[in-house]
Amino acid sequence: MCGIAGAVGLIDNGLPDAVARMTDAQSHRGPDQDGQWRSADGGRGAVLGHRRLSILDLSEAGRQPMVDAETGVVIAYNGEAYNFRELASELQALGVSLKSTSDTEVILKAYARWGEPAIARLRGMFAIALWDPRDETLLLARDRLGIKPLYYAEVDGDLIFASEIRAMLASEKIARRLDPGALERFLWHGFVPGPGTLIRGVKLLPAGTCLRVPLAGRPAPPRAYWSMPKHQPIGEAEAVEELSARLEEAVKLRLIADVPLGIFLSGGVDSSAVAALAQRAADAPVTTFNISFEEARYDESRYAREVASRLGTDHREITLTEGDFTSHLDEALGSIDQPTFDAINTWFVSRAVKQAGLTVALAGTGGDELFGGYASFSDIPKARRIATALASVPQRAKAAFAELVVAAKTGQASEISPQTRWGKLADVLATGGDRLALYQTSYALFTREMNRQLALRPSGTLDWGLDLARAAELRHLIEGEPDLHAVSLLELSSFLGERLLRDTDAASMDVSLEVRVPLLDHLVVESLARVPIARRFEPLRRKQLLREMMAKELDPSLFDRPKAGFELPLAVWCKRGLGPKLEGTFRDLVLAHRVGLNGEAIGRVWRAYEKGGAGLYWSRVWALFVLMRWCEEHRVEA
Repeated sequence: MCGIAGAVGLIDNGLPDAVARMTDAQSHRGPDQDGQWRSADGGRGAVLGHRRLSILDLSEAGRQPMVDAETGVVIAYNGEAYNFRELASELQALGVSLKSTSDTEVILKAYARWGEPAIARLRGMFAIALWDPRDETLLLARDRLGIKPLYYAEVDGDLIFASEIRAMLASEKIARRLDPGALERFLWHGFVPGPGTLIRGVKLLPAGTCLRVPLAGRPAPPRAYWSMPKHQPIGEAEAVEELSARLEEAVKLRLIADVPLGIFLSGGVDSSAVAALAQRAADAPVTTFNISFEEARYDESRYAREVASRLGTDHREITLTEGDFTSHLDEALGSIDQPTFDAINTWFVSRAVKQAGLTVALAGTGGDELFGGYASFSDIPKARRIATALASVPQRAKAAFAELVVAAKTGQASEISPQTRWGKLADVLATGGDRLALYQTSYALFTREMNRQLALRPSGTLDWGLDLARAAELRHLIEGEPDLHAVSLLELSSFLGERLLRDTDAASMDVSLEVRVPLLDHLVVESLARVPIARRFEPLRRKQLLREMMAKELDPSLFDRPKAGFELPLAVWCKRGLGPKLEGTFRDLVLAHRVGLNGEAIGRVWRAYEKGGAGLYWSRVWALFVLMRWCEEHRVEA
């Protein structure tokens, strides 16, 4: 696991120094080694930089950037190719000589031998930069699900790229200016969906795509080598057998490491399944970790202990107190690469695992999106039926009806309308049953009207919180799909692909920990698309199929309890020790204006939150706090 950076363009434009600054800014991603390679000392050329966190082949043979002696192709790579041994055997059968036991060299040799199609043969998580002197072209590639991020920007005829936004800013070639459209998208989601970013001109390479950058000329648009699978069911028994085999294989492959490894164990279905399959594949007790809290409402540690006891793992439990949280809050917030309403929980658990001496951790990320664990799987089809049935009713009548329902449900007067599921009823009815609009509404932090008030200069060009091109892509993705599979595709592409995975990467790599997510192996995702809908999702929110996959080790009834995700007690802490810190930020009208926010609307949000009620959950306030603090720390302005 590493951090990569680089540039293609005029070397004399200070590109080596810019790449060095980007590489240094990512030292946390790779504390073990660093390196830089350039194709020339002057004129137009390429520069690649790398920070290494050694996990496979800890020797000098795994150092990057790595050069293929025969073809001159150079690689800087972040991630893991879990099928590298299989590819190595195939290459060696073709007469290719390998000098290391690293997956980096296998990818390099595979590309030198097969060209760009080699990317589609990789099974894993990765962000790759390959410079090919044979046609003087840089190839950037990102894994299918978007587990590893990769950002790029065209500046003064040059192209620069890096694993993090903060590294891009450190290049000193990127203006620290907010993208106004991205700000609006943040206010909707609590994060910025790609391919844009909060920084004007900086783009996120879409998941499952490659980008070719010629030395002479501009890059072509990113080209997809994989897309989310359509629902294509096969026989139930065959589909379940295939899925079971893929899951076991995915977990087993992710246990390959030359450094200590552990598992995040919350005690829920997803992480327990990963722990059970890992223990099944291991020849000794695997190490599991759980974070506990003093606040009983949020503490799930007893469930993790029971799972660990039944599996026989080497279980470690770390208690996170409010005092610990507050004392390390600045560090946790500093780990955020792009503002997001939810990332620091992963930072705290990653920090604990790293301090225990581990370098790699497996997580159950993806289970809810794949097996129907979220409320969205039941709520969106239900809301679609209602909104479709009322589609012909005049909008004014629907708005009036929604207002009556909200008043009856809340019965509270406030400076702002309730920003809850009931408060968003008017928005739900206005969708007319459009599935993407319903999905976006269900996840919106605020109502559409409140979003317009929060932005100092709203553009009014968004399509339910998305730019028009991205909205069109997602509508095409779910066109003709059954409702439940459509929701799964949206969860994978949006909430997980655009927020959860990026948050996990930034938080874990900030403490030099690699997080692996076996449930998001692309072959597992493809296998699930072949499972009949009723078998995959029913009963909703129970993830019965995943329970059965670990039935050899754990009784499925062990998880017969209400769903509870890993969540810090921020709802409590924001009202106590964190209150003054939040209040100071919300009352800084100069900062709000500098960021492009309406200070008067921000003030109303804070006052409504302070008074309680009004359906204003802590996540709304926290998202705005993180946004303003991040912009202040990184000197970013609208």
